[in-house]
Amino acid sequence: MRYTPNGVAVSNFTLAIDRSFKNSQGERETDFIPCVVYRQLAELTAQYLAKGKVAAVDGRIQVRNFTGQDGQKRYVTEVIAEDVRFLSPKGHSEASAGGGERSYGPDNRGLGTEVPLDDDIPF
Repeated sequence: MRYTPNGVAVSNFTLAIDRSFKNSQGERETDFIPCVVYRQLAELTAQYLAKGKVAAVDGRIQVRNFTGQDGQKRYVTEVIAEDVRFLSPKGHSEASAGGGERSYGPDNRGLGTEVPLDDDIPF
């Protein structure tokens, strides 16, 4: 996590998503999706997310470009997260966030409230 010159918290993380099908070698491939979060959500994700934790992200895709040190134009596609749900159960890893499903977004839905997982959800 870092702060902008204006004092806004910004956190970047990569979400690893396994594809639902196997490739020609019979293996599942994984996509790595860069995500960016701002303000209080950035602080919470920096505190609660760690490698191996399960999370659901809701947001928008943003494409931006910049000129690299070599003078070449580069494009970056990333998800600007507006809501993050921490889905790992209690004790899932050493950096456990306290368990249960928690949702944090711009309106602080569920802030500090555990929401039981619904068995009817197919994922």
